[in-house]
Amino acid sequence: MALWRQKLETLTNDRWLVFVCAMWIQSVAGVGYLFGGSMSPAIKTSLGYNQKQIGLLGVAKNLGDAIGFVSGALSDVSPSWTVLLVGAAQNFVGYGVVWLVVTGQLPNLPLWILFVAIFVGTNGETYYNTASLVSCIHNFPESRGPVVGILKGFSGLSGAILTQVYLMFNPSHDSSVILMVALGPPLVVLALLFVVRPVERSCRASSRSDDLRFLAIYGFCVVLAVYLLGVLVLRSLVDITQTVTTASGAILVVLMVAPVLVPSASVFLLGINNAALAKTGEETTSVDLNEIKTLIERSDISPEKRRAPCIGEDFTLLQALGQFDFWLIFMSLVLGVGSGITVIDNLGQICYSLAYSNAKVFVSLISISIFLGRVAGGYFSELIIRKLSLPRTMAMSAVQAIMSLGLIYYAIDWPGKIYVVTIVIGMGYGAHWAIAPASVSDIFGLKCFGSLYNFQITALPIGSFVFSGVIASNIYDYYARKQAGTSPETESLTCTGSVCYSVTCGLMSVVCLMAMLLSLSVVYRTRTFYLRLHRVSKT
Repeated sequence: MALWRQKLETLTNDRWLVFVCAMWIQSVAGVGYLFGGSMSPAIKTSLGYNQKQIGLLGVAKNLGDAIGFVSGALSDVSPSWTVLLVGAAQNFVGYGVVWLVVTGQLPNLPLWILFVAIFVGTNGETYYNTASLVSCIHNFPESRGPVVGILKGFSGLSGAILTQVYLMFNPSHDSSVILMVALGPPLVVLALLFVVRPVERSCRASSRSDDLRFLAIYGFCVVLAVYLLGVLVLRSLVDITQTVTTASGAILVVLMVAPVLVPSASVFLLGINNAALAKTGEETTSVDLNEIKTLIERSDISPEKRRAPCIGEDFTLLQALGQFDFWLIFMSLVLGVGSGITVIDNLGQICYSLAYSNAKVFVSLISISIFLGRVAGGYFSELIIRKLSLPRTMAMSAVQAIMSLGLIYYAIDWPGKIYVVTIVIGMGYGAHWAIAPASVSDIFGLKCFGSLYNFQITALPIGSFVFSGVIASNIYDYYARKQAGTSPETESLTCTGSVCYSVTCGLMSVVCLMAMLLSLSVVYRTRTFYLRLHRVSKT
């Protein structure tokens, strides 16, 4: 009995259990993904809003999803459970108010109050993301790319996961999805509140053992992605019964729980724990925080003369904002992510302009592509560091070059362009969110990673506004007016044919090349640091 108690205690303090629980939190963190397809129709029908008012509430959702400065600052000074608790409270209160209004249990409140409620509710997910990423990057400093990629991947899949779980219960009212969003994620977070946290490690982990475990996690990710894609495509093509829906949801829940076998097997079956690793973990290629400190101490600049942190040390957000490398990464992210979100935001219009009646298939396809891009981006960026001794941003420059080619393919109007641009842009966009945060943690340290990460997120609304909201929309309207032969004041313009977005894709391909040049600049400027980092990891 004492042995099992000891093993259970070991499991609760195992960093792999923390990682799996963080995956579960991330799988319910993307509540904003449900707004456009599920929540906004319920709000519009119940409250009698027009499309302009719904669009304004969509802006509240986007702002809540993007503004994470408070959660980042809180994570720098508070434990992870505090960050998660605040996020759960915001999620519950914000969408709880929306549900009460939609169901008539509260009087019909002014639009601005619903705007604030949706902002507060959606903003809760920034706390989930911050706590999960900060905890796991602290626990896996030697595997930042895979950790960020997998966690961000599950965040991207959360909309599809929550939708499948919601449909399991055959809800009778459309407003039930808002209740699920208000209650579901906070309950999951509260159940894992004290599990997801940085854990102390008395030794370095075995590289081979970690590689095998990551391989198992990657296997789960691929199976989950293929399963979800199959379910979503099947649902888009044929009508399925409630029994099949319930069964498919139950299978999804089993697939979500399955990764807990990785830490459980290590502790209960193989008997691996920190003490064992301390004795048998001599062979390793990992880099922990002490090794990075050793690397910095080898710098040619003496500590007495060094006023500001050096590359690889812990920077605050204000210190990082004064570094040219930080702005190079940020601007590269704005250009790369902006190009990707332009295609994603306009995918429905792109499909209709090409006479594809069922846009849901491509929406599902790009969602799965984003997930796979995040997972693959984290893996390959880590491989570039370990095997080639190259900076992580080399992977981002390669991704941006591939995105440019995919956009050129569409602009030239070659066969199958909608499939090419959907898969390539989806994977490229997803890879950015695995590579960029890990690169920032490499160069600017882990201590204030929450603040640094949440500043990076602002690249998304900036890129979306400039490239999708201004450039793509104006080009679309120009060709729509040209086809209609009407005055510029005409409302509800529709454009048909590949010309509607071919010019936009051509411009975005150039933007991706500009982003690639910025990423290569970071590669050049940080190459010495990564080379030394690789050498230290071998000693």
